[in-house]
Amino acid sequence: MENVMSLFKFSTHIDDLIAQAKTENALSRKDIIELLKMPGEHSLDLFAAADAVRKEQVGDEIFLRGIIEFSNYCERNCLYCGLRRGNRKLSRYRMTEDEIIAAARQIKDLHIPTIVLQSGEDSFYSAEIICKIIERIRVETGLIITLSIGERSLADYQSFQKAGAHRYLLKHETTSVDIYKYLRPGCKFENRIQCLNTLKILGFETGTGTMVGLPGQTPEILADDLLLMKELDADMLGIGPFIAHPDTPLAGLENDAFELTLRVLALARLITRNTNIPATTAMGTIHPLGRIQALRAGANVVMPDFTPEIYKNRYDIYPGRADAGGAAEIMANLQKDYASIGRSISYSTGYRKIKLHS
Repeated sequence: MENVMSLFKFSTHIDDLIAQAKTENALSRKDIIELLKMPGEHSLDLFAAADAVRKEQVGDEIFLRGIIEFSNYCERNCLYCGLRRGNRKLSRYRMTEDEIIAAARQIKDLHIPTIVLQSGEDSFYSAEIICKIIERIRVETGLIITLSIGERSLADYQSFQKAGAHRYLLKHETTSVDIYKYLRPGCKFENRIQCLNTLKILGFETGTGTMVGLPGQTPEILADDLLLMKELDADMLGIGPFIAHPDTPLAGLENDAFELTLRVLALARLITRNTNIPATTAMGTIHPLGRIQALRAGANVVMPDFTPEIYKNRYDIYPGRADAGGAAEIMANLQKDYASIGRSISYSTGYRKIKLHS
């Protein structure tokens, strides 16, 4: 009887924590850790609370960002990424300026308002080259421009902004300095945070995020990740599962953190309220309904890939990525999937609501 009462009290406590989070009462680090560790039978309640907050804060529409992965060269040697400098098996490519503009026009023709230019950390694309690409996209398409090209100098960030870039994505990956140092040889966590703070100060809509299921990661570390996202007041959060690449030092590592990834995503929604949160391609890669489940757990953004087919499978950050096929096929599948859960695609710019943009 005593055990039954203890279980009842614990279950009630978890229910109270979820209710507290739903009504915008701040969760402590201890609360977050408890929700990350809670028994699986409470997960659906957590996801439902996050979904309700998503509906209240950002509505039922799903914002689209069209990605162009324009270079798979990378000067970093991160242990988890297929683009790492040390991967000699990867067939490398760099898109020309005209190829990038052609892909941007395709995004524009589909009425997607935002383009994401993403690459490895490739200094071949100097600030001058990137600015020229930004200017052409702005003039020739009018698209909202997001960059995801890694750590750059203050002067570079200022140049990108002056040229017309609006948003910048730079995932912090993990708040554990030890794990960061191990996974990203030669990189410093403090530099990453400095870049994120700089981007916020400059006025970029700034995105960060983490991978779930990294070797050595604990619920305590994930709680710190979530609190950092709140502290940075990030405008966009990329949260996805770690997927081991066969041509990296972490080859063969299993990751069964799909449900835990959904918990982290849901908690991110509850903690940050109106931040834009993608249902990542990685979620769709490790589970056939991964992106749908992410959208039901608090996500409100999808980022379809418009990299030309001749390059798409060579942007091999992890194996088996979703979004195969051409643009028309991808868009048709997205429309069908989202209609099935009562959600619709938005063709608005999708700025975070606290921002005052036209």
